Amino acid sequence: MSVAIVTGAASGMGRACAERFLAEGYEVAALDRAEADSGEALAIELDVTDAPAVTAAVAHVASELGPIDAVVNAAGIYPPTTLETATVELYRRTFDVNVLGTLLVTQAAAPHFADGAAVVNFASIDAFVPSPGQLLYCASKAAVVALTRSLALELAPRVRVNALAPGWVDTPGNRTTGRMEEALAAVPLGRAATPEEMADLVWFLAGGGGAAYVTGETLTATGGSAFR
Repeated sequence: MSVAIVTGAASGMGRACAERFLAEGYEVAALDRAEADSGEALAIELDVTDAPAVTAAVAHVASELGPIDAVVNAAGIYPPTTLETATVELYRRTFDVNVLGTLLVTQAAAPHFADGAAVVNFASIDAFVPSPGQLLYCASKAAVVALTRSLALELAPRVRVNALAPGWVDTPGNRTTGRMEEALAAVPLGRAATPEEMADLVWFLAGGGGAAYVTGETLTATGGSAFR
């Protein structure tokens, strides 16, 4: 039986990823600060910035379910910031969740990876085409792209590491920003992606769709808006 760990699994794209891996027959550990309505998944409440807790949680997953075949680092936050509004506290929180959390979960999983395992990190198109008012978020997701490349080099050839960089996705969090409707006017495909469409791409990168020769890459999925 294959095993996947998905962070940020309580809602949005993380939840869609957990559901996709379950549908593919994986045993899934759903990790989130909020209690996940995880169905058949092993739900674990976890702050991904808490290093000892992450180590213990991942070790528990490996003990209960077996060697880890996939890690999906979907946990993330995106508080709006500008040069004027950015603070040390916001910087640390944004980078701690988006970058350090990705590192800690992957680091904790490393001793438990099965041969041929895959890691998929959630970056963002904002790593390449910054959105106004998302100063720290953009920087943190650019760091995720660089981290993905470095981890791919370090863990090859046993483990592949890639990232997904979505554009606008129709999630509860994105709806609350108040910016989605205006932004979609500039998307050539004329709509936001669904969380399930992003889960399909994560499944592809994890090896389910034939990406066995892909590592260190970041796949952008923006409905065409990234090149405009």
